[in-house]
Amino acid sequence: MIKPLLRTGMTFVLLFLSLSSWAQGRLEISEVKDGLYMITGPGGNIGVRLTNEGVILIDDKFPQDFDEIQSLVASVSELPVRYVINTHHHGDHSGSNVGFLEVAEIIAHKNARDNMIRGNQEGPPRLIYTESTAVFLGGVEVQAFHMGTGHTNGDTVVYFPELKTIHGGDLLHTTAPFMDYANGGSSGGWVETLNNMLTLDFDTAIPGHGGLMDRRGILAFRNQMEAVRMRMADLIRNGVSADDAAERLKDPALSWTQAESGLFMSRSIPGFYQEIAAEVQ
Repeated sequence: MIKPLLRTGMTFVLLFLSLSSWAQGRLEISEVKDGLYMITGPGGNIGVRLTNEGVILIDDKFPQDFDEIQSLVASVSELPVRYVINTHHHGDHSGSNVGFLEVAEIIAHKNARDNMIRGNQEGPPRLIYTESTAVFLGGVEVQAFHMGTGHTNGDTVVYFPELKTIHGGDLLHTTAPFMDYANGGSSGGWVETLNNMLTLDFDTAIPGHGGLMDRRGILAFRNQMEAVRMRMADLIRNGVSADDAAERLKDPALSWTQAESGLFMSRSIPGFYQEIAAEVQ
């Protein structure tokens, strides 16, 4: 009877080790440019800017990711995280604020903090800004700008000037965007914000989700935003109802409308219809 019991015990041990490995290996870190890394995996992409006095993070994913984020940062720097900049309030970008507030300062736009408070989210930042701010650490400058509404009313664009790189949070997305109308999102404002973003001198962009982008990718993103706005406006002018708009909006030339699992088609359309209808009336 001993051997079967040993085999059963080993099966549970192997299963436990396998689950533990999955839990600790859900995130990955990769180099973007010298001194700048990106952590990917479930949740929003994290920017990791190294300095000789500590680390500056852009976003921090979900609450359960705090320990693994710290471990991945430690794999590229011996220094601690000193600052976290939230690009907006959503929990897949600010969820580990609770942990990082114990060891670092967190910065966000005023509206992002207000959205967190209104939504009873844990870990609202202690530091806020309204138009622009910057962190200077170890000879490195990281700039943060509120360039207008878009994904929410509290989006931050982070700029690493010496690296000609930006982190756009969910203002940038490689599949399809989500317009959070409950928290001040706006497709019209989004176009203006993207135009403002393009005034910065950069060649590389970290999006909120997906792989790295360049200026051409951001231009294509802006152009599709304008195209879906125009298509919705045409539908409304032709009397298409709110109930039929989502189906009629679909167009093979507009990839966002083909992404059935994306938040654009599943959650943005009711508010999007109302926004465009108010514009064309």
